[in-house]
Amino acid sequence: MIAILKPNTSMEQQEHLIHWLKSQGLMVHISHGDKYTVLGLVGDTSHIDVELLQSLDIVDSVKRVSEPFKQCNRKFHPDDMVIQVGDAKIGGGNFAMIAGPCSVENHDQIVEVAQAVKFAGADMLRGGAFKPRTSPYDFQGLKAEGLELLLEAKKITGLPIVSEIMNVNHLDLFEHVDVIQVGARNCQNFDLLRELGRTNKAILIKRGMANTLKELLMSAEYVMAGGNENVILCERGIRTFETYTRNTLDLSSVSVLHELTHLPVVVDPSHATGVARYVRPMALAAAAAGADGLMIEVHNDPIHAKCDGAQSLKPAEFHELAQAVRRVREAIAQ
Repeated sequence: MIAILKPNTSMEQQEHLIHWLKSQGLMVHISHGDKYTVLGLVGDTSHIDVELLQSLDIVDSVKRVSEPFKQCNRKFHPDDMVIQVGDAKIGGGNFAMIAGPCSVENHDQIVEVAQAVKFAGADMLRGGAFKPRTSPYDFQGLKAEGLELLLEAKKITGLPIVSEIMNVNHLDLFEHVDVIQVGARNCQNFDLLRELGRTNKAILIKRGMANTLKELLMSAEYVMAGGNENVILCERGIRTFETYTRNTLDLSSVSVLHELTHLPVVVDPSHATGVARYVRPMALAAAAAGADGLMIEVHNDPIHAKCDGAQSLKPAEFHELAQAVRRVREAIAQ
């Protein structure tokens, strides 16, 4: 349920109403807009007298929210969320380029790639330290050492870092990571999502390969219900019967998610296609569709990459792509 307050409502009147709502056993999510303040009521609202609430002088309107996701619902928060990560912003018209290798392999590799993507205009550096692999015999990442190397690259370039967490027991290792990524395989790891909700970190949640958008939003809800509103959603393709690409990139999700939620939406065309030559057209299409950012895999030597080299761009290719994305965004802004 949401209660929209009238523009002339005083802070004292607002606080009095919020106190009464909380006394009814409800959590109250407050969203201040340009003209109206929206109170999102979370909990059992069945005992709330809608007509009584509607009759209050300070209440403009009352609406019930049928969707199970509440705090990430645009009805609760009409204005786009803008998330600050270091000097970078994402959402609300701010576009972020996140780039880097699938896996951190050694010091020289991550520093070279970090410097290259920063030169090309990347806003954040991504790199995997803990790698969820289908085969137990594949490279599993450098783990804690990989995070230390990412932090060294951050120190050299100033780029905020993004890295994936696999286990809630590793959370302490991510103390200095700017954006914690929840991978597709952990999209519905609810224990992990609950713990991330107790942090103040930006959390990037990738859509599971077989998850609906509703399920993705419910994953975001787990984090936000814990008190952490800094959530970024990521479309990275879903599994279909198609075999020419690694996954099927669902670009319609960008429009649908922007309609349903105020959270930023980024697109990962690298994991979606699995083929480097398809990354550019899908990245440009995502920018044209209104995505708030892109996550692109970049490797200085893709042929010898320990993980996902086939879908990684070389630094020069990323530089060209970043320029093309800027042109597309300028074109759709006109």
